[in-house]
This record gives sequence, structure tokens and C-alpha cells, in this order.
Amino acid sequence: MKKDKIFDITMTALMTAVICVCSWITVTLGAIPFTLQTFGVFLALRFLGGKRGTAAITVYLLLGAAGLPVFSNFGAGLGKVFGPTGGYMLGFIFSGITVMLFEKFDSRIKRLRILTDAIAMLSCYALGTVWFYSFFGKAQGMSVFAVLSACVIPFIIPDIVKIAFAETISLKMPEKIKCRIYKQ
Repeated sequence: MKKDKIFDITMTALMTAVICVCSWITVTLGAIPFTLQTFGVFLALRFLGGKRGTAAITVYLLLGAAGLPVFSNFGAGLGKVFGPTGGYMLGFIFSGITVMLFEKFDSRIKRLRILTDAIAMLSCYALGTVWFYSFFGKAQGMSVFAVLSACVIPFIIPDIVKIAFAETISLKMPEKIKCRIYKQ
């Protein structure tokens, strides 16, 4: 196996582990708990690129679906993936696909990277909201606005902060790591 291929697989596995750990870290602000899952996902996407980052997200979701406690609050299983908020977790794959589609254009222009991140997060919100409303909100008599108020609006600012932090770290991290690995 080529040295580059081993590096790619290792970094994808490492970022999958980062997403798992970030999912376990909960910060409670007021009544709503937030995890660092979004930070882990966007760090993986920016650090690995759209293709390998999406692979890391997919492995993370498959590990959780298979029963390993990698989701928030050490949750696991198909019930979590296909539960009320599962659409948001599956939406991370759409975020990855969005980054993959845009990374040809945004690799060097910071404004485009920010726009790509915003569209990627919106794609996640869209899938998750449609999922939640279709399978759970409608049955509970919730309006679309009520679903947005419960599932999206409280998370917008924390997600912006997490994505900005992931973006900042990813711009500095790769060169340092590559230098260490290739100098040995």
C-alpha cells in the first residue's frame, strides 16, 4: 500500500474518532444542551476535504448504527439514526457532499469557504427539519415554524461558532501535521 494511501486511511480514522469524542462533549447553555458534534464534522470536512471527510462522517454513522456508543450521551443504534433527530445526523453526509461539490472553487478564497460552510450547514438543517416534521412533528401537530423553533433556531449561533472554530483550526493544522510526518 502506498504511503499516501496509508496516510489517508489513518487520517480518516483519526477524524472519525474526533467526531465520536466531540459528540460526547456536551455544553449546556440555558435549557438546551449542545454537543461539539458539528465542530467535529466540519473539522473533518475541512481537514480531510469533502471526499475523505464524508467518508469519516459515514464511518461515524455506521459505527453508531451498528451499536457502538458514539452518538451524543453515548447513544447508539438504528433507533438513534432513524429517530426524531436522525435526519440531522444523516444531514451531515449532505454537508459533506456540499463541501465536495464546492471545494473545487473554495480552496483558496476564504469568502467562498464561508459560503460553502453556510450552504453545507443549511443542507443539514433542511434534511433534518424535513425528516423531523415528516416523521414526528406532523404527528404531534407541530407546525413547521414550531419544528424550526425547537430544532434549528436555538442551534444556529452555536453552530456558526463551532464551524468558524473548525475553519480556523483547519487552515493552520494540515501544514504542521504534514511537516512532522514527512520529515521523519
